Amino acid sequence: MNLATVDIVIILCYIVITLLFGFYVAKKASKDIKSYFLGGNEIPWYYLGLSNASGMFDVSGTMWTVTILFVYGIKSAWLPWLWPVWNQVFIMIFMAAWLRRSNVITGAQWITYRFGSAMGAKLSHIIVTIFAVTSTLGFIAYFFEGIGKFAIIFFPWDLSIDLGLFTVASEQSYALIIIGITTLYTLKGGMYSVVGTEVIQFVIMTISCLVIGYIAFTTVTAEQIAVATPENWNNLFFDMKLDLDWTGYIDSVNEKIEKDGFSLFGFLFMMMIFKGIFASLAGPVPSYDMQRVLSTKNEVEASKMSAFTIVVLFIPRYLMITGFAVLGLVYLGPELQQAGIDVDFETILPVAIHRFVPIGFKGLLLAGLLAAFMGTFAAFINAAPAYIVNDIYKKYINPNASDKTYVKYGYLSSIIIVLVGVIGGFFASSINELTIWLTSALYGGYAAANVLKWIWWRFNSYGYFGGMLAGLIAATIIPIIFPDTTSIYLFPAILLVSFIGCFIGVTLGKQDDIEVLKNFYKTTRPWGWWQPVINAIQKENPDFSPNKNFWKDMFNCGVGIIWQMTFVLVPMYLIIKEYYSMAFAILLMIITSIILKKTWYDKLKTK
Repeated sequence: MNLATVDIVIILCYIVITLLFGFYVAKKASKDIKSYFLGGNEIPWYYLGLSNASGMFDVSGTMWTVTILFVYGIKSAWLPWLWPVWNQVFIMIFMAAWLRRSNVITGAQWITYRFGSAMGAKLSHIIVTIFAVTSTLGFIAYFFEGIGKFAIIFFPWDLSIDLGLFTVASEQSYALIIIGITTLYTLKGGMYSVVGTEVIQFVIMTISCLVIGYIAFTTVTAEQIAVATPENWNNLFFDMKLDLDWTGYIDSVNEKIEKDGFSLFGFLFMMMIFKGIFASLAGPVPSYDMQRVLSTKNEVEASKMSAFTIVVLFIPRYLMITGFAVLGLVYLGPELQQAGIDVDFETILPVAIHRFVPIGFKGLLLAGLLAAFMGTFAAFINAAPAYIVNDIYKKYINPNASDKTYVKYGYLSSIIIVLVGVIGGFFASSINELTIWLTSALYGGYAAANVLKWIWWRFNSYGYFGGMLAGLIAATIIPIIFPDTTSIYLFPAILLVSFIGCFIGVTLGKQDDIEVLKNFYKTTRPWGWWQPVINAIQKENPDFSPNKNFWKDMFNCGVGIIWQMTFVLVPMYLIIKEYYSMAFAILLMIITSIILKKTWYDKLKTK
């Protein structure tokens, strides 16, 4: 499937502009470690919001989302709750403010702020750095798998390499080239480069999304969609069983549903809610999302940035996702039925682009998707080295080095992380399996300790270390013991092991320094079980008021989840021409927006 010359020129022009921008901001980024990793806390919140939205628009995630919409229909709107996608609502409502008040550079440095500097805090500091690097390696493998499958569809050259002991497939060579280019501009520009290029990328992607949405809306009729899909495909709601039979349409889809482990959809939904509550209360994992929050000027801008991400991300993204899914269903469905069981559903997106996007726009769209990949990948390889340099090298090895030395070690650690992650990518089997492992198993090991650190005063540094260590071990071993079980169903077991590790650490370790706890509570002001610390603070300052906003924050989170969901459903219903459902979703969007304006946004400055 060869690209036209004009499309190749557009893609190459984008790559050149991106590289030039990275080198242009290199001098500003290399001024000091805070400038390199946080942009000096001077980047406006709306740019960071656009950057965050662009960073969530990666190729692998888009390929996966197109695939699940193709297979599960409108019910697929629930499946991103695996992450859960609504953790962004919790961040917006209260978590961004809590996190930004710390004034740290990384999530690992936050550990010192929460637990102090005793031995248990040092162990916790190290374990959260290990988690951050491990999750980044997993995501690099995930990106490697996705971008390779994507690129091989379009570029005509056979780049397979026979190295004797093993062969580098053509798609892997393309992935290596694109990852190499992305690493280069991110190394030079740090957070300035990440945010600047992602704002450009967001503009390109939004234009591309509107074009694809228009093509699908004007090309495919509601009748064609109805003929191409089984009963209940356009139904958002479900019973305990999925009740979606593809027999006679594309028989192999039934096998994919069984392989995914999603046929008991009601049980899956309950597991997503259970996992999502813990994951959201734990706060953002130590990666690109947390770095955006820490990069804002203050807590109010951190909250606004998180809300802006939701507003600008979902409608354009789902216009494109739904557009490609329905184009694939109507025009590729018969071919897929004839192909029998030999179907890789994760290639629906690139095949649809090749078939349905006109010359010129194809180059723009591919540049946009390439930009989305590069932006998300760049965000991860900007975040992880911050932990290695700031939390290992600077803290334990060479605390008195120059800023230039720290930036140079940032370059070196980025290169090493990318190399190790790419090696993992060679052994990845599918985007879906990586997605489920990252969102369910690995994050299951993260949730317990990171919920307790916010809400319980007696949760000490040894408890944090014990919970994280137990969680990481469980997330690695339990999926190996149960290889045929989808990772989301293993989440409770991993969470339980992590909680046991937490309470063993709390029991065996002594209480953390009360002065550290007082400083943490006074500055962060979380809700939860903090009464002994509050009493100690009020002895010195009788006018101190604790945080009593738990029920208000939970109410706003509930409203916010519905609000966020409407941004997903409106473009879906528009493209499939379910206008009554779309009108109801718009009404819900208006009502929830008004509620959040009064109960959350108007009170930001007084929080």
